[in-house]
Amino acid sequence: MKTASVLLGLLLSSTVCAEDLDAWNAARLMGVGVNIGNTLENTTKWETGWGNPRITKEFVQSLAKLGFKTVRVPVAWETYARKGRIAEDKLARVGEVVDWITAAGMFCVVNIHWDGGWIDSSAQKRFPTTFATFSPEAESKYISYWTQIASYFAGRNERLIFEALNEETNFEGAGSSRKAYATLTRVNQLFIDTVRKTGGNNSNRLLIVTGYATDITKTTRSEYALPKDAVPHRLLISVHYYTPWQFAGMNRDENWGRMRLTWGSESDVFELNRLFDAMQEFCKRNDLPAFIGEFGVSDKKETPSRVRWLTAVAEAALSRKMIPVLWDTGSDISRKAPYAPSSALGEVLRKLAIGAP
Repeated sequence: MKTASVLLGLLLSSTVCAEDLDAWNAARLMGVGVNIGNTLENTTKWETGWGNPRITKEFVQSLAKLGFKTVRVPVAWETYARKGRIAEDKLARVGEVVDWITAAGMFCVVNIHWDGGWIDSSAQKRFPTTFATFSPEAESKYISYWTQIASYFAGRNERLIFEALNEETNFEGAGSSRKAYATLTRVNQLFIDTVRKTGGNNSNRLLIVTGYATDITKTTRSEYALPKDAVPHRLLISVHYYTPWQFAGMNRDENWGRMRLTWGSESDVFELNRLFDAMQEFCKRNDLPAFIGEFGVSDKKETPSRVRWLTAVAEAALSRKMIPVLWDTGSDISRKAPYAPSSALGEVLRKLAIGAP
């Protein structure tokens, strides 16, 4: 197995023409990525409602200097739309951030992120009659929003990539597991068809479809079916990685399990490799790369364990031609100048041998 530093060296030395930028070539170039989380997907006060400052050009440039090659920009569109129309100032603001990212030489991924649970009617009080389903109203909005987003960005270059949706993919109210999986396939298909119809560079733009619950095990099951795209080799598939959740996400004990402060045992590493091997097999079988759209661990955990887990996940992804994208909300990369990484992330980046020496 090649080391992460060798893999990233190949990444940095590769050049691919736009017309040759299929999904596998893109995966080689997209390297390690990072999310600008809790910002443009905010559902309280756009961009700043969850305590983060407005994104600046200098912050974006600092991400490139740290060695990131991809920036994922989660966006709440429904929360701030009016009568189904996305406001021009919201499109323009996302466009400004997209342009800063691509001008800095990075790839930019824009999605429709969770913003009120409208896609899968997951907020039961708000959607009592369509709970856990993809309602006709949601379908109409979904097509409309992607038409508006894709049309606005149709002229942007190949470094802008669209992602169908985030984690709103369970659709457990569809009636059965088979129907729930089929609903997600239909949503992913609507995404592809809608974007392609808008023309321009969207006719062959790279697109990311979503795995079931963005979970590796559930996505690699036989029930999961990929949508179809008339343009060959332009699709990636998104899953997230927060395993084991007791370490990555839990900060207190629950009735179903106890939180963990440490990670790195032989069984821990075995589990990580087992899951990434399963995802790699899925990717080989279906001939498309995996976009690990989120991976992250609470900053309340032991620092050496955080470093071990973050490094291991990134290396597991890179060595299997996947794109690992750190979930960060400002705790591992400061949103204020000089935009310094945390000591843990700084050590991870050094171990991965990316960024400025």
